[in-house]
Amino acid sequence: MSQSRTEPPLLRTSKRTIYTAGRPPWYTEAGTPFKEAFVIGLCGGSASGKTTVANKIIEALDVPWVVLLSMDCFYKVLNKEQQELASRNEYNFDHPDAFDFDLLISVLRKLKKGKSVKVPVYDFTTHSRRKEWKTVYGANVVVFEGILSFANKELLKLLDMKVFVDTDSDIRLVRRLQRDIMERGRDIVGVIKQYNKFVKPAFEQYIEPTVQVADIVVPRGGENFVALDLIVQHVHSQLEKRKLRWDIAALASAHQGQPLPESLSVLQSTPQVRGMHTIIRNKDTTRDEFIFYSKRLMRLLIEHALSFLPLKPVTVETPQGTVYEGKRFHRQRITGVSILRAGETMEQALTAVCKDIRLGKILIQTNHDTGEPELHYLRLPKEISEDYVILMDSTVSTGAAAMMAVRVLLDHDVHEEKIFLLSLLMAEMGVHSVAYAFPHVRIITTAVDKKVNEEFHIIPGIGNFGDRYFGTDAPSAWCENESTDY
Repeated sequence: MSQSRTEPPLLRTSKRTIYTAGRPPWYTEAGTPFKEAFVIGLCGGSASGKTTVANKIIEALDVPWVVLLSMDCFYKVLNKEQQELASRNEYNFDHPDAFDFDLLISVLRKLKKGKSVKVPVYDFTTHSRRKEWKTVYGANVVVFEGILSFANKELLKLLDMKVFVDTDSDIRLVRRLQRDIMERGRDIVGVIKQYNKFVKPAFEQYIEPTVQVADIVVPRGGENFVALDLIVQHVHSQLEKRKLRWDIAALASAHQGQPLPESLSVLQSTPQVRGMHTIIRNKDTTRDEFIFYSKRLMRLLIEHALSFLPLKPVTVETPQGTVYEGKRFHRQRITGVSILRAGETMEQALTAVCKDIRLGKILIQTNHDTGEPELHYLRLPKEISEDYVILMDSTVSTGAAAMMAVRVLLDHDVHEEKIFLLSLLMAEMGVHSVAYAFPHVRIITTAVDKKVNEEFHIIPGIGNFGDRYFGTDAPSAWCENESTDY
């Protein structure tokens, strides 16, 4: 994934780099995707500069969440005989039959619809796919490049803009020699043999004729700044047409006075639960006490949530040799996903109750110019699609962040009915918003407050949970500086 800017908005840690440019909602208030990714197809001969053009377009676009997809990833797996031909530079990698178009079209179609996809990684030194495929997700724009990008009718239907990179054949040969010798471990004789036998004829037969379907032809590749500017201007105009602004106020009033949904479960308000709420809601409670009683409530909330998991009858033998008829969660995995930062506080309670649970994280923040939630970062465990997912946030006000997190999980093929949204405190507005968009998501909390004020803070509420928990609040200016808690 690429996100390029003049001054890249990066947060660097010792282990990773996090891009801080956020992705605005790509779905409606009903939770359904409203816009597909804009797909730019780049075609041209081998070593024509397609990747350079792609990177320059991405840099000039200056929009977050751009995916670069290369056709080189979709070479077919070679059998033993083909492997031997490839080792002697006698296999034609430039023929349409060398590519797995079915897989390519499937991946690009899912990516265009905003879904998470797995992309193969091709090893050019061994002429095989690596075991580990890379996961790609979350594109506003997809830049797809390859020598035969325009050679398949179904593939062409997925391209919103078609660009042909036209570079002199002598320049392409020199670049190919440099690349194949330096990067792919080939010898000069083998590269020239392959070029004359396969690359040049394939260009003339399969690649060059497809210039007719191109919307724009770019002579001289990455050095043609006029053509690049035209491409960028067109993409920007198309993205502007696809924008949809959320109306948070409309979201607030849409469900006013409606009964709470059946998908909501509120922890029984026992004297003990009521007492703990009294402590954590009190503005004078010390940080140590706030943390202690919050953790107790989190533990009760997690235990309550687990009671909704499907259990199967099981018979066990006791130490006394008698039979006990019990229940057991049967073979399915549970994954915890926290909405950063406050949702992360619930992870300890979850790991204390669920042994060997896998954890993921999603960072969603508010854009203060638009008022919209924006997706900034996510890290999810592999093969999450069949898991029960416990999605955690400390408080839910409008429900906008929770809706975005649920949409991310659905885009990764998690089943809606297997998502449990857990929060210590929710506003009625947030409950209705999530339930309206995703009626099969189970919503579980310890309390529901009726009101949300003009700044979308829960009333009577709990304050800024993250600031109070982590000790980062500034009491004198708390109301002015607190970011909207979605």
